[in-house]
Amino acid sequence: MDDKLYLPHGTTAEGPFQIAVTPERAGWAYSGLRVLTLPPGGTHAWPTGDDELLVLPLAGAATVTCDDQTFELQGRPSVFHRVSDFCYAPRAATVTVTSAGGGTFAIPSARCTRRLPARYGPARDVPVELRGAGQASRQVNNFCSPEAFECDKLIAVEVLTPGGNWSSYPPHKHDETRDGEAELEEIYYFETPGLAYQRVYGTASRPIDVLAEVRTGDVVLIPHGWHGPSIAAPGYDLYYLNVMAGPADERAWRFCDDPAHAWIRGTWAGQPVDPRLPLSSPSTKER
Repeated sequence: MDDKLYLPHGTTAEGPFQIAVTPERAGWAYSGLRVLTLPPGGTHAWPTGDDELLVLPLAGAATVTCDDQTFELQGRPSVFHRVSDFCYAPRAATVTVTSAGGGTFAIPSARCTRRLPARYGPARDVPVELRGAGQASRQVNNFCSPEAFECDKLIAVEVLTPGGNWSSYPPHKHDETRDGEAELEEIYYFETPGLAYQRVYGTASRPIDVLAEVRTGDVVLIPHGWHGPSIAAPGYDLYYLNVMAGPADERAWRFCDDPAHAWIRGTWAGQPVDPRLPLSSPSTKER
């Protein structure tokens, strides 16, 4: 397994960030992710530099200031309780996150060229999609997909997979610019009360090989190659945050399935979606 692509929890910590993956750390050009942990009453400020970014509560609420604007993020108790609100900060700005009760906040980012205005994304506006069928059923919170929220380069979605199910399946890739595919670097950030597995593999000409047992706080980098399945162990629901960005002028999420497994999609017709879905919604859900 390529140890440079599987980053266990704590191996990229930097100050208040329990995860700090920059494009330089990943060895590519665009996608980044930090995860900020604050104690009750804690605050942290930093410059965005050449990046656009989001502040997405994973657990807890926060007040975010940027460009003389203040956003109150209601957040959530955990990623499995509800869909969260979030906010956007542009390049060449300073972001300050303060949390009265403490919390953990994902900061997906992308190197970009356009400077867009700072904005708030309410939870009620997040499109929640149920994808697949049967044991390939999963929930996708398309909070920062190209259709749902404007950015220059950044694409980010959340995926929730019930225990025992497979997601990111069939395996797919997006590492070329061609009809039906867009080149995107991708980061997977995981949370689960138990364990899960992530597979990434390549071709003879572009080898890559990851089969990782992942737990809360782990990260897998996908510079190229087929990725999937993401496997939730029976009894343990799986959450992951996908962060993507690439060189194209058009911000688009286009991918192609591994031809060896593409036929799987055809078996979903007539199968019901897993009745445990959705696992969360924009309204508060006790678990």
